[in-house]
Amino acid sequence: MNEKVRCLIIGSGPAGYTAAIYASRANLSPVLYEGMQPGGQLTTTTEVENFPGYPSGTTGTELMEDLKKQAERFGADIRFGMATATDLSAAPYKVTIDGEKIIEAETIIISTGATAQYLGLPDEQKYAGSGVSACATCDGFFYRKMTVAVVGGGDTACEEAIYLSGLANKVYLIVRKPFLRASKIMQDRVFKNPKIEILFEHETLGLTGEGVVQGADLVRRRGQADEEKVHIDIDGFFLAIGHKPNSDIFKPWIETDAVGYIKTIEGSPRTNVPGVFASGDVSDPHYRQAITAAGTGCQAAIEAERYLSERGL
Repeated sequence: MNEKVRCLIIGSGPAGYTAAIYASRANLSPVLYEGMQPGGQLTTTTEVENFPGYPSGTTGTELMEDLKKQAERFGADIRFGMATATDLSAAPYKVTIDGEKIIEAETIIISTGATAQYLGLPDEQKYAGSGVSACATCDGFFYRKMTVAVVGGGDTACEEAIYLSGLANKVYLIVRKPFLRASKIMQDRVFKNPKIEILFEHETLGLTGEGVVQGADLVRRRGQADEEKVHIDIDGFFLAIGHKPNSDIFKPWIETDAVGYIKTIEGSPRTNVPGVFASGDVSDPHYRQAITAAGTGCQAAIEAERYLSERGL
């Protein structure tokens, strides 16, 4: 038998939990499914120092636990489970959980986040939170006056390298190709920055260090006659090769951009499907911060309450 709810929240990062707090306080009796990674990407971050209200900092896990407890305090029904299919052709919308249970929802808040792309090296997991990061804005502060490396050759990588150059003493930009894919203006900024050294035609083989990242082993011109191994001493290793929004199950119904980020009506969390809202990183290719995600979670819950009120649901 299908379960009917007024407000279904899919995802449990800062956006999902904040949406649950606001939806609960608005008496929407929200049901939230936490997904594959309860707490979202932030649970892989050791220290969080830039979320308001934590003057001494906190860990990503503790921050998510605090948000979860706050949502539960107001009555949010938070459950383990993952959305595996959707039918958004008509309201009430149908969402399949774990390939079995079907939830019929009058409103849906999509907060499924985005997954950072990694190179696939075992060392990336080994040093996760100990020198490996996929967010310079989040973690760059910890590498002041140190030496770091950024992997990637597009606009994001160049932006990260420039940002880090304002904190670190030196930034290596590791680029697999013999050129940058970034826009001309971003290339110019990188080339003119004295703190950034571009390593063209280099690929990362592995990371080294006792407990934390202390170096990277690279290969230059892999497979060519002049191939050579290179080692650089670094304190931080930043991935900037893109993110994949977790939006696949919504694509038959929800408009996305070429990468997969959900499109929202400008200045709001509303999607092209009435009563379906998007919040957090799944609809944010620009900022990807816990505080901005939380803000859009708030917006989505307020919009859901207004949508239900206007229809007498």
